Formats: sequence, structure tokens, C-alpha cells
Amino acid sequence: MSKTIFITGAGSGLGKGAAIGLAKKGHHVLAAVESAPQVTSLREEAESAGVELEVFKMDITNPQDVAQMLEYDFDIFVANAAINEGGPLAEVPMANFRKLFEVNVFSTLETAQIAARKFVEKGSGKIIFLSSMAGIMSTPYVGPYTATKHTIEAIAKTMRKEMESFGVQVATINPGAYATGFNDRSAEAKWKWFDDKIHFTDKKEMEQADAALEDQFDPQDMIDKMVEVIPMDSHPFRTAHPPETEQQMKEEEAKQWELDI
Repeated sequence: MSKTIFITGAGSGLGKGAAIGLAKKGHHVLAAVESAPQVTSLREEAESAGVELEVFKMDITNPQDVAQMLEYDFDIFVANAAINEGGPLAEVPMANFRKLFEVNVFSTLETAQIAARKFVEKGSGKIIFLSSMAGIMSTPYVGPYTATKHTIEAIAKTMRKEMESFGVQVATINPGAYATGFNDRSAEAKWKWFDDKIHFTDKKEMEQADAALEDQFDPQDMIDKMVEVIPMDSHPFRTAHPPETEQQMKEEEAKQWELDI
């Protein structure tokens, strides 16, 4: 059955791929993007793909933009918009850290609250938070982003229980490392402020961590999984993909109980 699906951060990466993929499956997709140029770009891509998308600018940190959500009726809300920046937690500039939380946590929850109220009034609906393998795992020099996604996990787990009695579903999707450019941009961002003449973190260790980004998965695989899961009436609370990432996440959680300092 066709659903109306509202997805934020649809202007790039997995969000864009999922928006187009869901439209191809016959769903009515409300594709919110961060900037005006992304509106033009996504409309052109949708036309090339032969699908209809309702595309509009909605920067989730802009109250006037976010107010647009009130105008729409939808069945599923996908909180996908996020930014990423790496760096050592002991030295990351707090302004950078706060900005990540402003987008990935505070503004994300604000949009989810609007969706939640709509769904409570209807007596049905589903909120999906785009989390990450970083919502469970912790990797050196990815701490700022990881902290926001750990928070999203806590929000989603709590909201699942709180919204259940209203007939509203809450779930997460946790992608592994996919080559959308999102992770690469994050790795590059820290070099704008990091100076080994001032900072004590080992630059070589950070460079070695960046080198691991050469081994990332094909984004289409994750997009296909999102297109499959998002419209479903019933599925697991957490969808981690690919399977090897799911296994890594489970092993990481188990190890925390055995660690010593």
C-alpha cells in the first residue's frame, strides 16, 4: 500500500537515494532538503529518474523552515538530516561539538516532536531515526559524531516505549560505513582546526584512522535496505546493515562489559 513519507536531509547521500527509491515504489515522498540549490538538484534528479517528489527547502535548524511540517499530512517520518565532523574529543573546539548536537540531536528531536504530535492525533504513524553504527560503536577521532548518535539511540529507545500506547511506532536504521562522501568530509573537517604545533593528539594516528575510510560499502546496498524497511508495517526496532556491521555492533556492545581500565 502506498504511504506518504516525510524525509529530512533528502538532498544528498542515503537520504536522497532513499527518497528517489521510495518514489519509484509508488510512495508519495515529501523530500526536505537543507538548501535552495539542493531543491533544484533533487528535482532534476527525480525528473531524470522518472519519479515525482515533493521537494522543498527545510533546514531543520531554521524555525521558519521547520514550521512547514505543520502543513503536511504523512504516515511515516524519517529523521535523516545530520552533519558529521571528527576529531579528538579532548581537543575538539566546543563550538564545533555544539553545532553537531544542534543539528543531529536538538533539531532532530524538534522535528520528531512535531511528527509525534501529528501521529498521536491520528492514532497511528511511524518515526524512524537515521542513526548509525556509531550509535553503538565508538571509534577514535569520530567521537563528536558518535556522541550525537549515541544520544539518538537513547532518544529512540525511550520514545519507542513512550509512544507505544498512542499507536505510534519508533525505530532506528543504523548504516555501516557507506561511500557517500559523508564520512570523508567528516575526516577532512578536523584538519581545518587541528594544528600539531598546538594540539597534543598524535597526528599520525589520526591520519591512520582516516586511511580506513578507503574501505567503504556501495551506498546502493544501504539505499535498497532503507527503501525496503521504511514503508513496512512491522520490522525490528533496529535495522543495522550490512550484516557484518550488525555483527560488529553486537560484539562491541558485549565487549563493554569486559573492559578494564
